Amino acid sequence: MSEMTSSYVDLAPSRAEKFRQRVLPFILLAALLVVIPLLGPSRSTLTLLNHMGITIVFALSYNMLLGRAGMLSFGHAVYMGLGGYFCVHVMNWIAAGTGVWGVVPIFAMPAFGFGAGALAGAVIGWPSCRRAGTPFAMISLGVAELVAAAGFMFDSLFGGEMGISADRMGGREFLGLSLGPLDDVYWFIAFWTFIGVLGTWAFTRTPLGKLSEATRDNPERVEFVGFDPQRVRYLVFIAAGAFAGMAGGMSAVQDEIFTPENLSLIPSGAILIAAYVGGVRYFAGPILGAIVMTYMGSNLSDYTAGWLLYLGLMFVGMVMFVPNGFAGIIHDTWVAIRDGRLAEVWKIWLKRSVGLILIAVSVITMVEVAFRWSDGYGEVFEPFGLHLSHQNPITWALAVIPFVVGILLVRKAAKEAKA
Repeated sequence: MSEMTSSYVDLAPSRAEKFRQRVLPFILLAALLVVIPLLGPSRSTLTLLNHMGITIVFALSYNMLLGRAGMLSFGHAVYMGLGGYFCVHVMNWIAAGTGVWGVVPIFAMPAFGFGAGALAGAVIGWPSCRRAGTPFAMISLGVAELVAAAGFMFDSLFGGEMGISADRMGGREFLGLSLGPLDDVYWFIAFWTFIGVLGTWAFTRTPLGKLSEATRDNPERVEFVGFDPQRVRYLVFIAAGAFAGMAGGMSAVQDEIFTPENLSLIPSGAILIAAYVGGVRYFAGPILGAIVMTYMGSNLSDYTAGWLLYLGLMFVGMVMFVPNGFAGIIHDTWVAIRDGRLAEVWKIWLKRSVGLILIAVSVITMVEVAFRWSDGYGEVFEPFGLHLSHQNPITWALAVIPFVVGILLVRKAAKEAKA
């Protein structure tokens, strides 16, 4: 018995390991959030960072459904949108100074969004969570269409096509922040991003968070040990809606406007892609996916008109070749280094990387040439000084040969990985 106890103690994480896994990442995150303004970022960079913070909280809330509970939702933007709309109304009430609203700081909007998102999740989740799997996904799709249509129908609540706007400087200062300058808004977003990351991580450590993973993997066994899988999904749904509403409150202060587009399928699909590309199996995955997707959405459009197509192709490629996302790549690399297997796997990774790069070169060539070949565009794709018109044989060589070679390399790397 004593031998079994000692072996169990050996397997338990040490205090230093607990600190490294549970405390140190949040210390580093807080330090990063504090250091960024000291680097003197431009206004456009601050705006991009603010949107990254909002998307991080939104992606983590979505992963509470998809990654933790195995609930594929096509309408998660509904809860961010409803939380954001409520916060915009509250901001206008604060600006009017009616009743108790005159003493409420704008800084607290994410807390109001949290409550509104939780309420929306409780109401919508009651019928939605009675089904799981594909039926749940279809219900979420119908709910998204329903709420988005309501956004155009009920002008008094949603403002129609123009939406509803507010002034983030309408309330009193809080902690010396008027929320007028972008520097003030950055500290506001940084604070609530940290709270959102910490809160969603804490959720994974709760009994409900553990039960959500068990329900995802084996709902029959969860029911056998005395828990109702439907109730577990429902409670997780409420929590995910709450954190999505928090992101909506952050967005309401940052952008000062919400429109029915914020309730539509477009942001719901975008956050699905962000979470999956980052890696739904890992807590840090949605954070990485949110950063990458926000950056690409903001900057890729400056270089190509087909940036949305590239995002879709990247999503398909990740699903096919890198199902664990960016976080999975980082995790596998660390494990290989830790176990001393880097020398064994680096050739496989190199072949896979080169193959994917060649496929990307081929796809980019085909897409950009096709865009310029279309009527009314009137330009020629000229990367690195090359004149790639649709009549140039080099164009077709770059479109076909790298694609074929890339596919062969990826397939060969996959066979070697299985061997």
